[in-house]
Amino acid sequence: MVDITAAEQEAAEKIFGERLDLAKRYVEHLATSGTERGLIGPREIPRLWSRHVLNCAVIESAIAMDSHVADVGSGAGLPGLCLAIARPDLELTLIEPLERRVIWLQEVVDDLGLDNVTVMRTRAELAVGLVDADVVTARAVSALTNLAGLTIPLLNGRGEVVAIKGRSAGEEIEKAKKVIRKLGGVETSVVVCGQELLEEPTTVVRIIVNKPGKSA
Repeated sequence: MVDITAAEQEAAEKIFGERLDLAKRYVEHLATSGTERGLIGPREIPRLWSRHVLNCAVIESAIAMDSHVADVGSGAGLPGLCLAIARPDLELTLIEPLERRVIWLQEVVDDLGLDNVTVMRTRAELAVGLVDADVVTARAVSALTNLAGLTIPLLNGRGEVVAIKGRSAGEEIEKAKKVIRKLGGVETSVVVCGQELLEEPTTVVRIIVNKPGKSA
């Protein structure tokens, strides 16, 4: 079992509620087969709850009910699987190009019985037209200047990008603002999630997309 501190347990209970046991099973997958197959570094095991799972799961507060969420470069399911566990109302499409990661993701989805998750083996740019997302998420994929082009087109002209970023979020927005505008982004902001739950809250870049001619 992966150790969980009292503070992490309290945060996890608030985020995952009655599905906390599923979250714990997911963390065990990360610590065992996820580490063995190179999806998570061994040194990350003591920090799986704080730095990874809770850090990702708190962004659920930025996502509307019943949204279809596409997670670009899902890797070890961060944040996609965290959201699928925390929010059974969401429909998740995990987009991941590497076969070994896709196999692992599907094994975890099957073991946890997550019927709100589809795993898709492809690159984000090739998924355009195949996925019609309301929200696109990403974590540790690319700088925003490049990430905008990988995420915004999956919205088909209308929706939101919710990308987990670090302290350089403001700088990244400044560098990417022309690209974002060109792709249909009408408002870009930095949002902090989990301030009341985590010692280190999660910084998110939110891009609202509304291309001319697209209606709700």
